[in-house]
Amino acid sequence: MRRIKAVACYDGSAYHGFQRQDNAYTVQQAIEDALFTLTGEKISVNGCSRTDTGVHAREFVLSFDIKNAIPCEGIVRGMNNMLPPDIAFKSCEECESDFHARYNCKGKEYEYLIHNSRGKNPFIHSRAYRYALPIDEKLLQKAAEKFVGTHDFKSFCCADCDKENTTRTVYSCTVERQDDMIYVRISADGFLYNMVRIIVGTLLYVNEGKLTPEDIPHLFEVRDRTKAGVTVPPQGLYLNKVFY
Repeated sequence: MRRIKAVACYDGSAYHGFQRQDNAYTVQQAIEDALFTLTGEKISVNGCSRTDTGVHAREFVLSFDIKNAIPCEGIVRGMNNMLPPDIAFKSCEECESDFHARYNCKGKEYEYLIHNSRGKNPFIHSRAYRYALPIDEKLLQKAAEKFVGTHDFKSFCCADCDKENTTRTVYSCTVERQDDMIYVRISADGFLYNMVRIIVGTLLYVNEGKLTPEDIPHLFEVRDRTKAGVTVPPQGLYLNKVFY
């Protein structure tokens, strides 16, 4: 038996997230179906994250066991022939038998794309969130810096989050503009459910004057989801990098 570490990427628009579900088509199911076609083996893959419906990944790490002697280059070529066009294998390697894509992960970087324009762009409607009001990216950067460090992110996760420990360490949080596209990048040792989307929604509240950068430390203290910004839509969110 060989333990494989593979790196995939996908456009999540057509999928109900990564993790297999009984009543919906997911990225995990598409990958496992392609592996069965390629190898004849029923293989269960472990993913580095549980991305939501409509969320994308530029770098998504998988681990799985395989009996077939097909070389790693053949796995990449074969999978890219078998997979739907919106999922791809980027690389593949044999690894230690105790490697696990999720449990060995030390951190991740997410990126959120905001199309800051009054005009619609039909070619990116499923890959970025259109926000028509003018954005002051320098103000948002001042607010973004408040998220760096170790904090209790209870105010920045979904209201029914059942995690007992909601403390996470954010390594960096930046806001950058390129023409009419705003890029919010956040790297951390871990993320709570909807955490990135709520942080982005909170930054947009700052842009609209509903909050100030100085209000953010207070949001860590109150641990109240209703005090933070809205949860922005999923189509602008990308799993950008995974750290081991």
